Amino acid sequence: MTDTTHGFEGVLDYLTNEILEGRVVPGDRLPNERVLAAQLGASRSAVREAIKVLNAQGVLTSLAGPGGGTRVAAQQGDALGRMLRLHVALDAISFAEVTETRVVLERAAAMAAAEQRDDAGLAELAAIIAAMWATPDAARFNSLDTSFHVTIAGLGANRLIRDVTVAIREAVARPILLAEQRLPGWDAMRERLNREHEGIVEALRWGDGALAAQRCEDHIRQAHRNLLP
Repeated sequence: MTDTTHGFEGVLDYLTNEILEGRVVPGDRLPNERVLAAQLGASRSAVREAIKVLNAQGVLTSLAGPGGGTRVAAQQGDALGRMLRLHVALDAISFAEVTETRVVLERAAAMAAAEQRDDAGLAELAAIIAAMWATPDAARFNSLDTSFHVTIAGLGANRLIRDVTVAIREAVARPILLAEQRLPGWDAMRERLNREHEGIVEALRWGDGALAAQRCEDHIRQAHRNLLP
């Protein structure tokens, strides 16, 4: 590490490349600011700012005290969801694009979940639906709805599908909640959504991935038509 990078961008590029090239891996602890600055010929403030950016992106985690320090993140944080929410809020990504992406992901998730289903996963989905039937509160329903779709994504054991599904659901959660709270026929809508959820779980229980995928797609498209601008 003899190359001098000087500024913030150079430090950021260096740390990013260390991760991409596999020289540091999840759980590894980075040298402290002083050591990194000396190694890279950069200021400590440049090192500090680069670490802050990667912390915000969920790539690094920093903890104070003994045993703390800055480490490469061992798992996906909420940065992806936060970034996607901001892009949706700024109209950089349209709701139509979100819908199409969600359909692709959740069809794949449903197919995988049907193949890898187990009694515990199906029971968890049934419990979520029971809780959705029990609550008239739109905010609580919205949270459970997110859990339902994320649970299906998790059953397929594909972490990337699960994490991107979480990010997309988080990106549309607030607009959907606001629409639900304003909807005159919320009770009827809630009943229809619950019936559709039950149909998806039924297809999963049968092990029919194609049917589960189609029911997921129909459910998502109809809900987005009714609840998103």
